[in-house]
Amino acid sequence: MPTAESNFLIPNGTFIIELVAFLIVLAVMVKFILPPVNKALRERQAAIKAELDAADEAKSDAAAADAERRAALEDARQRAREILEQANRAAERLNTEAQARGQSEYDRLVTSAEAEVRLARQQALEDAASRLGELVVEVVERIIGREMDANAHRDLIDEAVAALARDTGADDAAAAGAGTLS
Repeated sequence: MPTAESNFLIPNGTFIIELVAFLIVLAVMVKFILPPVNKALRERQAAIKAELDAADEAKSDAAAADAERRAALEDARQRAREILEQANRAAERLNTEAQARGQSEYDRLVTSAEAEVRLARQQALEDAASRLGELVVEVVERIIGREMDANAHRDLIDEAVAALARDTGADDAAAAGAGTLS
């Protein structure tokens, strides 16, 4: 029977002990090791699910915040455009007002200067006429050799001033007419 001893298909005592030991180890693993491992796996699975739910919620919150930020940015841009338009309108209005004030000041200064020029011309003509009258009287006195009457002298000066004023008035009217044509 040596052949029976060497046949590995026939179970011997060692095999049965190994099988019993394996079944005991398997029962211990199923009873004591597998439940905590399954519990840890379920907890890990629940934690991963909770993290995925939190990530989805954070993603939706971020999308909502992004939409809100975009809306606020567009609102700020719209307000900036409105402010810019108001500033441009105000600047245009101020520019128009400044031009109107400048034109009115220019017109006032030109009118004032024209009046001053007329007055200065009138005074210069009166002074010249007065001085001319005195010179004429002096020349006449030298030529005639006698003194002229003061009243006659005053009458001659007044007539010369009146004639000069008429001539000057005609010159001013002609100058004013030429000025308005320019």
